[in-house]
Amino acid sequence: MTETATPAEAEPMYLDGAYAPVPDEIDAVDLPVTGALPAELSGRYFRNGPNPVPGDDPGHWFAGHGMVHGVRIADGRAEWYRNRWVRTSLLANADRHAGGARDLAVNPANTHIIEHSGRLLALCEGGLPYELSPELDTVGPVDFRGRLRTAMTAHPKEDPETGELFFFGYGVQPPYVTYHRLSPAGELERSVEIDVPGPTMMHDFAITENYVVWLDLPIVFDFALVSKGMPFQWDDAYGARLGLMRRDGTGPVRWFDIEPCYVFHVGNAREDADGRVLLDGVRYSRRAWDSVWDATGGNTHVNGHELTMAAAESGSSVLYRWTLDPATGRTSEAQLDDRGVEFPTIADARVGRDGRYLYTVGEPEGHDGRGSVVKYDLATGSVAEHDLGTDKLAGEAVFVPAANATHEDDGWLLSVVSDKAGRGSELLVLDAADVAGEPVATITLPRRVPVGFHGSWIADSELA
Repeated sequence: MTETATPAEAEPMYLDGAYAPVPDEIDAVDLPVTGALPAELSGRYFRNGPNPVPGDDPGHWFAGHGMVHGVRIADGRAEWYRNRWVRTSLLANADRHAGGARDLAVNPANTHIIEHSGRLLALCEGGLPYELSPELDTVGPVDFRGRLRTAMTAHPKEDPETGELFFFGYGVQPPYVTYHRLSPAGELERSVEIDVPGPTMMHDFAITENYVVWLDLPIVFDFALVSKGMPFQWDDAYGARLGLMRRDGTGPVRWFDIEPCYVFHVGNAREDADGRVLLDGVRYSRRAWDSVWDATGGNTHVNGHELTMAAAESGSSVLYRWTLDPATGRTSEAQLDDRGVEFPTIADARVGRDGRYLYTVGEPEGHDGRGSVVKYDLATGSVAEHDLGTDKLAGEAVFVPAANATHEDDGWLLSVVSDKAGRGSELLVLDAADVAGEPVATITLPRRVPVGFHGSWIADSELA
């Protein structure tokens, strides 16, 4: 009798195909370019994301060690590519606790990389930022001269006019959320505790000219799941609300109840002529949340029973708008499009201000879906889409303004595009005013870049 071979257990999503980690660090120079790189692009594009070391399964996509991929562009050339792990205490197998207390330096630093006051910071909401050199060497954890005693969100907001950096940290013990403000020179000037009911997973927030906008939503830390991977769970009893607070941190937070949902990423917030606050972000219904959390390694079961999901709910994350009226206390909310999207971005000059354009990445459902970069015109409601076909996935599209721009979308979008099967990657340069058109340039990268999270264009002038 012939035995039938048992098929090997499939790799988790985050260790397979376009998501699979790379095994090492490399350097390459004089990268091939198709098309013509704009001569005025002079700087570095950096992209952060999880990349477990060989043989390591972190149990969830969000938990892999941070690796930053960088491309240096100048004089119409792609001068170099390099990738480096962020050399955190976690990567060095340090103990997760110090003297019985949480060590905020022990985190993967795997979510974002930004520049503020001439410093490059690799961010992860689980702990302190890590400073990197322009060549991606790790300098070390940053606590702003001992003043930062909480974790730091991966999504701080820099005011385009004042240069201040606003951020927060959340934790599993009170105070659950703490608000912080950095000066333009990088000094931590203010920290304020924010009262929320429990250990919420607050991934993002927003600012306007006068307000901070808080997202207090029903994904909360669950101690019962600590041994089962990423210990967060949807909790219907927690509720869902948005909060408005003065940016200087004085006065109470005014809360507005909303329909239950989750938001990983905010596009922007702004105040209209009537004093209302408009918040645009990517909304997950309960069904959409369970779908993505299960796929990335999270636990969507309680006591062995699958959580119920309303059949009418969308299984995709979609662009949404909430309108908060401080004068009346009223809230309205509306879906802006039915496409599945994620990673919303805008021009940095429009953060917290009125802006016309918002860019996202299309989220193809299943293997037959099409990758894309999507541009929304919020004034007209029109949508433009750069179609990548069925075999490629687009990464977050970072806007780079053109010199002497006369329109908000004068500039370029940079996106790492990866083959779904894991065969290779390229850095795509699109004309932001003509997203649906042919690429301005395509840089062939010397290796596959795993699908990751967030990045930044760092102009040479910002590091001078």
